[in-house]
Amino acid sequence: MGAAENAAPSRQEAARDRGAAPEAVEKVVVVDQASPPPVSRLQAQRPLAPLQVTTQAPPPPISVASGAVEPPPQVAAYQPVPLAPQQGPLPSLNSHKYTNGITLCLFLLHLAAAGFAVGFFVFKTIHDNTQNPRSRNARRERSLLRDWLLPVEGTVVLSIVLAFAWQKAVRTWPRAMVRVILWSSFAITLGVGALLMCFSTLATVGLGVAMVVFSIGTGLYACWVTRRLGFTARVFERAVQPVDKFRGLNGPAYLMVAAGFVWISVWCVAVIGAVNFRFPGLTILALVLSLMWTAEVMRNVANLTASRVIALYYLRGMQSSVQFSFQRALTYNLGSACLGSLFVPTIEALRILARGLNLLEGEDEFMFSCAHCCLHVMNGIFSFGNSWAFVHIAAYGRGFVQASRSTWGQFEALPGMAALVDSDITSSVCFLTGVTSGALCVAMAGSWAFATHRHYTATVSLLAFFVGYLMTRIGMALPQACVGCYYVCYAENPGSRLFDDTIPERLRKMQEGRDPLVVPTPRFPHPRAAA
Repeated sequence: MGAAENAAPSRQEAARDRGAAPEAVEKVVVVDQASPPPVSRLQAQRPLAPLQVTTQAPPPPISVASGAVEPPPQVAAYQPVPLAPQQGPLPSLNSHKYTNGITLCLFLLHLAAAGFAVGFFVFKTIHDNTQNPRSRNARRERSLLRDWLLPVEGTVVLSIVLAFAWQKAVRTWPRAMVRVILWSSFAITLGVGALLMCFSTLATVGLGVAMVVFSIGTGLYACWVTRRLGFTARVFERAVQPVDKFRGLNGPAYLMVAAGFVWISVWCVAVIGAVNFRFPGLTILALVLSLMWTAEVMRNVANLTASRVIALYYLRGMQSSVQFSFQRALTYNLGSACLGSLFVPTIEALRILARGLNLLEGEDEFMFSCAHCCLHVMNGIFSFGNSWAFVHIAAYGRGFVQASRSTWGQFEALPGMAALVDSDITSSVCFLTGVTSGALCVAMAGSWAFATHRHYTATVSLLAFFVGYLMTRIGMALPQACVGCYYVCYAENPGSRLFDDTIPERLRKMQEGRDPLVVPTPRFPHPRAAA
């Protein structure tokens, strides 16, 4: 073998000196190992040395001054982050089971009944104005169409503009917008409340006082959570970064806002027809409750679509289709969206009540008992229903209660994570964007109604706030879904390279007792000192 290896280079050098043609391309032939392979003429002329695997250290660097070529610098190999072993098979991502079917049937029946009622009242309004134009009901309906409907329709258009302006601002300047939203909500609601009181009618003064009281509470809340704003801004900044990787992710929100615009426009005409119907108060209240539930379902459909796309990106590194996720949200997961639309607002209201009672807790035994009773109720509710459930509903196709328990169980399994997400204020920030938009809509619609027909100022202002709040919450579904995915997916896979040290650093500070930003909340009461 050694003689053949030494002879091969000498033959090649002689061939080059004689100007011979280059050798043919080598062919690799796989043969049976039982019999010795035949030696071809090409292999005899150019035998190949066997591959050898060595574990020796790399040679020392060669000096460039000696005329040799300096080898390229060696790059350290990537060391993967060790992850906890997955217990059992991975959950399925393409469940074809309709979740929360009973709630889905109830919502569809409600939607059919609401559609029938709205159609009936719209037909009644048109019929009265065409068949009996001089009747008392027709004159009143024309007055409402002229002096009541136009300000409300202008409010809907303004709310759509504000909804996507808030969303774009939060995605572009997440660090600054957290403070802007908190303090602008305080200032705008205070100013609009003062404006309503200046209208000097009993109803507008009552609405103005309510808005001033709310603005004072918002200012106190902004002062209370000032130390959390930096972390909240970092979470917003990190959470909305994957949005730019998925083209058309905002499309479902656009579609839901457009559907909301059409439905609210027809709904307003139906309210005018319901004014002259039997029991107008109860009829209009039923229409308002129906609109609230429908708008919340629209918001959660947009939430589920964005949650599936972002969650699969964090958990599996997948580029999920926005259209496919939207179709799942409108079909298989619609029942969970309907149930969550009923459950989550109630939970948020109870949570605010629990926080208030916890702040009022003192030496009074009655207040002490009420506060802790409310806390125990909240503990039970949060394990069976919370807003974090939409991530697992979208990703794994689970029911609302099952997804709520699985997400909260993951938070409790990671030390300190439950306390961290319980002190999160991103949902409050999104809520205040809706309140701010509603207040701006009140300023426009209330001034319009006061200038044209003062008698409708209070009702137009109230409906303008309602519409502005609902439309803005639909538009802000995307940032809120991104934040939910950021927390839930980190709790499920904390070793992923897609997460930075924002959450781990905060958890480490909490465990070391050096984090002043996490204020105790009603779900984690501190031990009461013995008297």
